[in-house]
Amino acid sequence: MIPEFREFPKIPRLSRPVVITEKIDGTNGVIYVPDDLEEPILAGNRSQWLLGSNDNHYGFWAWVLEHQDELRIGLGPGTHCGEWWGKGINRGYGQDRKRFSLFNTSRWTEDTKPACCDVVPVICEGMFCDEVIHLAMTRLQEDGSLAAPGYMKPEGIVIFHTAGNLMFKKTLLRDEAWKGKT
Repeated sequence: MIPEFREFPKIPRLSRPVVITEKIDGTNGVIYVPDDLEEPILAGNRSQWLLGSNDNHYGFWAWVLEHQDELRIGLGPGTHCGEWWGKGINRGYGQDRKRFSLFNTSRWTEDTKPACCDVVPVICEGMFCDEVIHLAMTRLQEDGSLAAPGYMKPEGIVIFHTAGNLMFKKTLLRDEAWKGKT
């Protein structure tokens, strides 16, 4: 028997546009808004849905429930990913509350986002090159966080490679260290 042929995917060119945003030190949050208004809105983290009693995600599920009408209307149907950050979460950024910042900067801006949400700050956009990445890192290091102005210990950047549809992160401190499980 001949196995099913699997076409080798095209390899995107590295020298293509990138969007560089601030990497906020919080925890990943996911909001699912169903098409059917009768179905419940869902909140999750990187690996699972948070359902009531398992909201061990710094109160994210409770926040989503509190803002579900605004999120349903403002975000619309689909899966929306972002960073849940601020008071009591990792660095805290000197915030007096928790915040949710959407990742998709091609869809969300300060003018189009729901009022209860933020959008990760775009540091720069342009063709991929080491100099652009270096300049973005230098800006954060010298000027501090764009998400929380005045906070001088930002975490780093996220580089979204548009042709590859991939994200890469680079941190200001210990970027070479492995953070995952061994």
